[in-house]
Amino acid sequence: MAATEKELHARLADLGIESTTVRHPAVFTVEESKALRGNLPGAHSKNLFLKDKKGTYWLVVTLEDREIDLKTLRRQIGAAQLSFARAERLKETLGVDPGSVTPFALINDTENNVRVVLDAEMMACETLNYHPLTNTASTTITPDGLMTFILSCGHQPSVVEL
Repeated sequence: MAATEKELHARLADLGIESTTVRHPAVFTVEESKALRGNLPGAHSKNLFLKDKKGTYWLVVTLEDREIDLKTLRRQIGAAQLSFARAERLKETLGVDPGSVTPFALINDTENNVRVVLDAEMMACETLNYHPLTNTASTTITPDGLMTFILSCGHQPSVVEL
């Protein structure tokens, strides 16, 4: 059973991670997010759930305007040929639907099936914003808070210059 937004916020609180959440209409793309988020401060992201030819799943979390070429990315992260994973695999692995992909979904990857890649430039920002398991809200967190959360989920993210 996938974690709920309430359970995510409880986990963040248990870890001593400060966060704030703002509600907004559902967004499915970076463009929709830009149009609806208003003046929400901090860096905003895009989150790519990928699968390589060897069957490894990847969650790549990067700044929203970063252009990602999958062939270049593959070499940067040491993956086999990459493609976007199917929506069914996203739901099974991270417990979220398309449009709600977020590093917070790692709470649902209890078997550590996903390799995590974080954009180094994004991690140098003061605050970061991600969907809290639903695309009808954005949660602001610090990079240190994000790293603490990901590590608590049993993942060892790679921070990569993309």
